[in-house]
Amino acid sequence: MRSLTRRALLRSGALGAAAATLAGCAGEEPGPAPAPPPDPETVLLRQLIEEKERTVALYAALPSRRLAPFRRRHEAHLAELRRRLPAGNVPEPAVPASPSAAPSVSGSPSPGPAPSLRKLRDLERRAAALRPRQTEGVSPALAQLIACIGACEAAHAAALPRSL
Repeated sequence: MRSLTRRALLRSGALGAAAATLAGCAGEEPGPAPAPPPDPETVLLRQLIEEKERTVALYAALPSRRLAPFRRRHEAHLAELRRRLPAGNVPEPAVPASPSAAPSVSGSPSPGPAPSLRKLRDLERRAAALRPRQTEGVSPALAQLIACIGACEAAHAAALPRSL
């Protein structure tokens, strides 16, 4: 068996590395860089905005002066959530300007019956129950806003009238 000299060993290593580099580049061009994952807070804000839009639409479907303060608070939450979205990420408002054209969950005008007060109470209760989990891992400012929204929703669930 022949022993290898240091020079032969280095030469074979350099040639092997060059061959491996060329083989890796042969015929394949790198594709576009993958898009970075969306910011988790932006995703959460978008979800909260969509949820608030549906809630405002449900309140608008029950045009009662007694429910107007509840709807206005949800509209204020919606405005603040939209304000916190980074520039370029603000979705078009899906909430109608007039209560008579409230959209359904699909976004088209809802010709069906108006929601019941019980449905609104249940909606407020479920929304308030979600808020503590939504504060995990977000910035302190967003966590505080979500907690305040949840407290308001819990108060709504208790304060909604039993009848109109």
